[in-house]
Amino acid sequence: MDVDEARERARQDWQAGAIFRPVRTGNAFEETVERLLQAIKLGVFGHGDRLPAERDLAARLGVSRETLREALRTLQLAGCTESRRGRYGGTFVTYRMPEPDVAELRRAVRDLGDDLEDALTYRLVLESGAAEAAARRTLAPEQRAYLESRLADLEGAPAERYRQLDSRFHLAVGELTGSPTLAAGIAQARMRLNDLLNAIPVLERNIEHAAEQHRAMVRAILDGDGEAARRATEEHLAATAALLRGFLG
Repeated sequence: MDVDEARERARQDWQAGAIFRPVRTGNAFEETVERLLQAIKLGVFGHGDRLPAERDLAARLGVSRETLREALRTLQLAGCTESRRGRYGGTFVTYRMPEPDVAELRRAVRDLGDDLEDALTYRLVLESGAAEAAARRTLAPEQRAYLESRLADLEGAPAERYRQLDSRFHLAVGELTGSPTLAAGIAQARMRLNDLLNAIPVLERNIEHAAEQHRAMVRAILDGDGEAARRATEEHLAATAALLRGFLG
C-alpha cells in the first residue's frame, strides 16, 4: 500500500466513524441501509472504493452479519454497490452522484416541504457551533494536517467531484470537535439536505467565494479563534442557503 492509499484509508476510517456507529432503533435492517447510504452519498466512500470488510462493518454497526448482508444486497439491487469475489474482492461502490439539475432541486424541495427552513437552520446552528468547538480544542499536528488536506482536496476538485469533497470537508470539521455525537449529527444534517445541495449547479464564481469562506474557517480553527470560526461558518452556510433560495425563486 503506497502513502496516498494509506492516507485515503485513514481518511475513510476516520470519517466513517461518524456514520458507522451502533444501530439504536428497533429496525436494524432499515437503519443499516440508511447508514450505508449516508457513507456512500456523502462521499465518505466514493465510486470504486471498497467498503470495510463485513466483519468490521457488522461490529461497528452492532448488527448481525445476516442483517448486514441483507442490507448490502439491497444496495446492490439499487445499483449503489457491487460484490466482487477473489483475493481483491469485497463490496465496491458503484453509485455516481447525479449531474446538478435545477428540476431535481425543485423536486427535492417539494419532498422536504415545510421542513426546508428547519433543515437549513439546524445545519447553520450545528455546523457553526462545531467549528467554534473545533477551534477551542488543542489539535494534534496530524489533526491540523488532516483539516488542511481536506481543504486542499476541495480546492483542487473537478466540478463533478466538488459536492462530494465539500461533504468530506464539512464532516472533517465535525470530527475535529472530538464529539462523536456532534459529528454524527452533522452527517445526518448534511444527508437531510444532500439531494438539494448536489442539485445546485456548480458555478465558478460561487466556488471562488466558497473557497474564501472555507479558508477563513480553516484559518480560524487552526488559530484557535472560536468566535472567528463560528462567524466564517455562519457566513458560508448563509451564502449556500441564499444560493439555494435564488435557484428556487
